[in-house]
Amino acid sequence: MKKVAVIMGSDSDLPVMEKVFKKLKDFSIPFEAHVMSAHRTPDRAVEFSKNARKNGFGVIIAAAGMAAHLAGVLAACSTLPVIGIPIKSSLDGLDALLAMVQMPPGIPVGTVAIDGADNAAILAAQILAVSDESLAEKLTAMKADMAAKVIEKDNKLQEKLS
Repeated sequence: MKKVAVIMGSDSDLPVMEKVFKKLKDFSIPFEAHVMSAHRTPDRAVEFSKNARKNGFGVIIAAAGMAAHLAGVLAACSTLPVIGIPIKSSLDGLDALLAMVQMPPGIPVGTVAIDGADNAAILAAQILAVSDESLAEKLTAMKADMAAKVIEKDNKLQEKLS
C-alpha cells in the first residue's frame, strides 16, 4: 500500500493533525508526518514533493493556516493528489481556506473544511482505495457503521416522541 505524507506548516497544527494520524492508523494506512513551511523552508518542501512518488507516497495531506501556501507549493511540484486542510489560526481560518481553494488552473488542491482533519484522512483513504480492495472494504464498513448510528439515533428520537 502506498503511504500518505502528512505535512504541517507548523508544529502548532499538531492538535488538529492528531485526528489525521488516528484515522490513518484506524485504516492501517502507513504515513509519515513532517513539519515544512512554504515560506521558511521552501527548498525542503519542494524537494519532498518532487520525490514523494518515488519515495512510496500515494497522497499528500498538507495543513497550514494564515497564508496557507503549503498545499499549493506541494501540488505545484508533484503529480500526486494533494489534500489541503486549512487551519483556523487567524480570520477564523477563512484566509487559509481561500488560499487553498483559489489555486490556478493546473495546480489542484482538494480542500476540506477548516480544521477538517477527519475528512482529509478519509479522502486520502478513498483515493488509495481505488487500487486497494481491502481498504475499500474498510471504508464501506465505516460508512455502514455511520448509517447504523444515525438510524439508532432516529429510533431513540421516535421512542422519545411517542
